[in-house]
Amino acid sequence: MLQESTQNQALTDETGLDVAQAGAICYRRNAKGRLEVLLVGSRRNGRWGVPKGHIESRETSSATALREAFIGDVDSTPVGSFAYQKDSSTNRYTVTVHLLKVSRIAATFPEAGFRKTQWFLLKDASRKAAQPGLRTLLSRLEATGV
Repeated sequence: MLQESTQNQALTDETGLDVAQAGAICYRRNAKGRLEVLLVGSRRNGRWGVPKGHIESRETSSATALREAFIGDVDSTPVGSFAYQKDSSTNRYTVTVHLLKVSRIAATFPEAGFRKTQWFLLKDASRKAAQPGLRTLLSRLEATGV
């Protein structure tokens, strides 16, 4: 498990930076009691992922996850992490992921005009997520039955 970070970038070598991020698996139960997960589309290519962002100086990963999600109450204990690289960058991004039970939905959020959002049944979200590490986390969540 990753430790809570107070520094969001560290030099790895001349190929790029190691960038710490945090994100949230936002979940709720639908009218039939089935688990749904909120996925957001990437601004660059529309690929599905979870709300995530850079961990700011002196910010915990759980605070970042809550800031990025704009909804609900975040569990301060991470459920896991995954790493990815953007097509356009040599940086390596490592995302600490928290569960966030949705208790309310914000009417607006800063990137509302730039990102698509959609609720998926958990099993469908596991298939739709772009990053393999995120798909693994979602599959584990499916097995544990939140």
